[in-house]
Amino acid sequence: MGIRPPAGVPTLSRRSRILIVLAAVGGILLAVGPRLIDTYIDWLWFGEVGFRNVFTTVIFTRLALFVAVGLIVGLIIFGALVLAYRSRPIFAPTSPNDPVARYRIAVTSRLKVFAIGVPVVIGVLAGLVGQGNWQTVQLFLNRQEFGVNDPQFGLDVGFYAFALPFYELVLNWLFVAVVLAFILNLITHYIFGGIRLDNRDRALTNSARIQLAVLAGTFILLKAVAYWFDRYGLLTSSRKEPTFTGAGFTDINAVLPAKLILLAIAVICAVAFFAAIVLRDMRIPALSAGLLLLSSILVGAVWPMLMEQFSVRPNPVDREGQYIERNIAATRAAYGIEPERINYESWAGVGSRSPADDPADITTIQNIRLLDPAILSRTFTQQQQLKNFYGFPEELNIDRYSINGTLQDYIVSVRELNPRGLAANQQDWLNKHTVYTHGNGFVAAPANRVNAAVGDVDGADASDSGYPIYAVSDLFNESDIIPVDQPRIYFGELIAQMNPDYAIVGETEQAGAREYDTDLEQYTYTGAGGVAIGSWANRLAFFAKYSERNILFSDAVGPDSKILFKRDPRDRVEAVAPWLIPDSNTYPAVVNGRVVWIVDAYTTLDNYPYAQRSTLDSLVADSTESLRPLPPEEVSYIRNSVKATVDAYDGTVNLYEWDEEDPVLKAWMGVFPNTVEPKDSIDDDLRAHFRYPEDLFKVQREMLSRYHVNDPREFFTTNAFWSVPKDPTVENNPPDQPPYYMLMGDPETGDPTFQLTSPMVVFNREFLASHISVNSDPENYGQFTIRRLPTDTQTPGPQLAQNSMVTDTRVATDITLLERANRLHFGNVLTLPVGEGGILYVEPIYTERRGAADSAFPQLARVVVSYRGEDGRVRIGYHATLAGALRQVFDTRTAGLATAPGGDAVEAETAEEAGVDIETELPIDEQAAGVTDGVEEETVTPPPAPSPPVDGASDDVVAELDAALTALRDAQRNGNFADYGAALDRLERAVQAYEQTGGN
Repeated sequence: MGIRPPAGVPTLSRRSRILIVLAAVGGILLAVGPRLIDTYIDWLWFGEVGFRNVFTTVIFTRLALFVAVGLIVGLIIFGALVLAYRSRPIFAPTSPNDPVARYRIAVTSRLKVFAIGVPVVIGVLAGLVGQGNWQTVQLFLNRQEFGVNDPQFGLDVGFYAFALPFYELVLNWLFVAVVLAFILNLITHYIFGGIRLDNRDRALTNSARIQLAVLAGTFILLKAVAYWFDRYGLLTSSRKEPTFTGAGFTDINAVLPAKLILLAIAVICAVAFFAAIVLRDMRIPALSAGLLLLSSILVGAVWPMLMEQFSVRPNPVDREGQYIERNIAATRAAYGIEPERINYESWAGVGSRSPADDPADITTIQNIRLLDPAILSRTFTQQQQLKNFYGFPEELNIDRYSINGTLQDYIVSVRELNPRGLAANQQDWLNKHTVYTHGNGFVAAPANRVNAAVGDVDGADASDSGYPIYAVSDLFNESDIIPVDQPRIYFGELIAQMNPDYAIVGETEQAGAREYDTDLEQYTYTGAGGVAIGSWANRLAFFAKYSERNILFSDAVGPDSKILFKRDPRDRVEAVAPWLIPDSNTYPAVVNGRVVWIVDAYTTLDNYPYAQRSTLDSLVADSTESLRPLPPEEVSYIRNSVKATVDAYDGTVNLYEWDEEDPVLKAWMGVFPNTVEPKDSIDDDLRAHFRYPEDLFKVQREMLSRYHVNDPREFFTTNAFWSVPKDPTVENNPPDQPPYYMLMGDPETGDPTFQLTSPMVVFNREFLASHISVNSDPENYGQFTIRRLPTDTQTPGPQLAQNSMVTDTRVATDITLLERANRLHFGNVLTLPVGEGGILYVEPIYTERRGAADSAFPQLARVVVSYRGEDGRVRIGYHATLAGALRQVFDTRTAGLATAPGGDAVEAETAEEAGVDIETELPIDEQAAGVTDGVEEETVTPPPAPSPPVDGASDDVVAELDAALTALRDAQRNGNFADYGAALDRLERAVQAYEQTGGN
């Protein structure tokens, strides 16, 4: 039967072809144009910051990988198509009902389009996907050894970190290429008659049989190689999660042998397919394929399931013990919590001596932090904003400075430009991008004091009390305490929220100096940062990027103008080091007279053998809310390998090597040479401001909650696990409590050390289990101290301690009174190990006037403390000052250690002078206070709350209010509940009368 002559294919006119070409070019430009513009702008930006080698390395790697993957996949597919076409039958059978005849005609008429176009399209798509794996390829090319071998195969961990992902990547792309080649080869043979499926003539030509057999055999051979590499993947198996990560008993004794068995069967199956070339019988490879499928079910799935069910589950601890030990050792190594970095101490939970007798405790109490950086942002804003377009972040930061040889921790921030604060008449393009371009000033306040106590014995005015003492706060920071040479802030967290985020700076002949600096002066940026925008090429590029015609035509843009963009410090670090994960919290520091942002950055892996794998963002979630949380990446290894700085004035980015032993960092330094400066190049002044990063500490404390356990049996039963305590200051569904920075006394020298601390509670309970602290000082940076409390006693954790403090009748009464005219903010509950075994809880309480949303802001009003002494009784102190609260709990010597409002030392007073009866023991509701197991709680009477400002109230009303408060205090001291109830009623009537006669 002859071949039907091909039907004529309609042709397009010349005009139609031109229009189609123009439309195609226009579509390509629309799709590719923005990407090309962004690439050009990135090239300019990387040159400005001095990291153009990062840009070129990434681009060339991506291009090379695009070409390599595209060529390999495209050529394999092209070969399959060409072989199928060239081996087609000379006379393809046709019939009136031939379902593929029209497809055969279409392909034949456009043979080059299909033969070349299909492989090219698939190759381009494969290349676009494959270029995203540039990091895997570069790590393989620059791989390092860890010097640690896995316990199962004895291979260096570097094989799993750098080599295995690359081998799996290559194998996956070969799978894709062979599968696509098999499918397209099959389709081509079918279209051109190499395969016939009609009822009268079922046939398979020799060429089709050979080519399909070779492709199928190659696929199965690749599967055999995959089985080999799957063996190594068992060491990061999730079969035993959430108990532990890594190969367990079933993996090693069932799955691992099954992989080898399946590998052998796959090789036999591949040989059977290759043998079909000679035997001309497809039944043998078909049977072998069936055998492989059946074996994968029986050997690969059923056998491990039976072993798990009947061997492991009846004896889980005995079977999994050695594998849990492997998981413990690997997790400690991967997360940097090895035993040599941790100093464990036993801590009784009950104080055995006065803190005034211990130099370390003296230092700790002198530096108790009263200012909560999570609460005082609005206070800083109201008192230090100065202009509506300045602002502070929602959460301030803590750092320390040595002033005149004395180390002091400060609440710090910078007065940034806040785009959301611009008024309506400041929102035009010229103002937003050429006038209001920068913030101004570094602000710091000592963390352990306020200007005056609210209602203290000196009669301080409550409207001007309880606020930070700003050691550095003026616009140009002309302070001798922390001198700043260049206070202008062009790069920061708030500035970057401007949409779009850019500022055009530089003096022009027409406009002159135009940047706002003060009400009397304009300023022109003179820093090295910024991309030159004077040339028309660059102006056109940024015009296209931001779709803003003013960039082209405004007089504010001149030959010497620059454009500043990517102004968030984290964004800049991420851009110059795309292989790093920056910490969610950046903080400013004054280093050698300049304000710099310090950014901690991490190297991570997700395939460290036997190390516990978790999602990064879930590990660091707590009550602090970051504008830039960590990504939801799975990690099983993390290191704070790089400390980065971003100059707040000119945007200069510096990366410093911090962990000199990290093989991942060494690999990346091989990929991008000369981008990370060596550790010994870090300036001492900069090093003094490095903090142990919060996110890393959160990850490590989460791991330490389980991996402080050594015994596999205890680990499996979870009886000895800890939990991160819930934040006691959040009422409904409280998240985890964040860690806190504070100055604590060194146990050996008594000198202040900057620590990041967190209490830990018993697993799923609220009793204290341990106290974790890590040192941030240069000499002992990263050294952990874990104080473990005994398991046979119950020490209240932060939640119970805070509950007992605020539900104490005296504290609750005063809080009720304060809440009538104020909103209360409960500050961070600090957990301090003092008294050689004791735990001191300190919580500041802030008030904010109601009904004054625009002008009210938090002020420190009270301090409440809790401590269990040697007699086992929990004492609660409550006062307007820390010294007053401590005096109710400790002896007067200890109370005298606290820094008084204003910064002076507290003179020791006797208990009688302070109006405190230490021996008075009052009955309380132990269950409400959170005290159990017979532990009694002793509280003392705080001084009476101050009379509110009269604001027109009569003297008689105020006198009655004072008398009611005095009666309430006397009733509390006497322990007479009848008198106490009557005093409460009298106080209620007095407050109502006060409110009716002019009180606020």
